[in-house]
Amino acid sequence: MDSSGPDVNFLNIEYFFRLLYDTSVGTSTLAGRFGSFLAFLGQLWLIVTIVAILVSLAAIGVFIYSTIRLYQVRAMEVARYSTIDPALLHKEVEHSRWAYIKKLIESTNETDWRQAIIEADIMLDEMLTRIGLTGISIGEKLKSANPAHFGTLQNAWEAHKVRNEIAHQGSSYKLSNQLAYRTITNYEAAFREFGEI
Repeated sequence: MDSSGPDVNFLNIEYFFRLLYDTSVGTSTLAGRFGSFLAFLGQLWLIVTIVAILVSLAAIGVFIYSTIRLYQVRAMEVARYSTIDPALLHKEVEHSRWAYIKKLIESTNETDWRQAIIEADIMLDEMLTRIGLTGISIGEKLKSANPAHFGTLQNAWEAHKVRNEIAHQGSSYKLSNQLAYRTITNYEAAFREFGEI
């Protein structure tokens, strides 16, 4: 077999090993060995190039997949951790506060009824400020309200009066279940008018 061999234009493992053999022992002259060595390096470069292309294609595939997953994860994070609309957050807080007040008023304990009325009065104060009524106290804010724009103004007054009696007389004020429930119902009417609950 001729040691120089034909030109190979495709990957041939036998040819690659033949060049390696010729480089080490097969050719007697220095020029022949150098030529065989260059042919061996050419084949080696071809293999390295093919491996590099395959690794590059795999890396590009991993990069594309990772980028797509990153955007999917970010979309899920936006849905889960995005800033809540302040109006929606306020509504959720007020609903949870109102649920707590309703739980207190349904108790059989008079202390819980008193607490429910005090909590509802705090909500009323915040609501009156939010709708733009001015004054230092709830009474001043209710006095500044226009009955034409506050249909449940009388309900708010009656509920607030009971709260004042509880605050001023303390435990000596006898609060019946019926009065406590009616007071909370008055607060509820005012809250519903302005969409607080």
